Amino acid sequence: MLKTILLLTTSNFFMTYAWYGNTKTSTLPTWKLILLCWGIAFFEYCFMVPANRIGFQNGFSGFQLKMTQEVITLVVFSLFAVFWLKEPFHWKYLVSFAFLLGAVYFMFKK
Repeated sequence: MLKTILLLTTSNFFMTYAWYGNTKTSTLPTWKLILLCWGIAFFEYCFMVPANRIGFQNGFSGFQLKMTQEVITLVVFSLFAVFWLKEPFHWKYLVSFAFLLGAVYFMFKK
């Protein structure tokens, strides 16, 4: 389980940077930016595909893998938005995350 979570987290760092890293600094033409981001996203797949395979082979259902990935995505993006994009973190985001964690709880409940 830990290996799956670590791989998912790593893949999300790459994807978050590929999607949002260019938003405040890039002066490249859009077509070049697309190619650059596509290259970065390649590394996301290098971690995401094994994460899903390992997770599924170790008892995660497809639904559980997706829900876990979404929570990781939100955590990674939150850190990215605060530290890279310099956006404020509002209390309403914590409330929203609490509801999502509730969804995760029910997803894994036997």
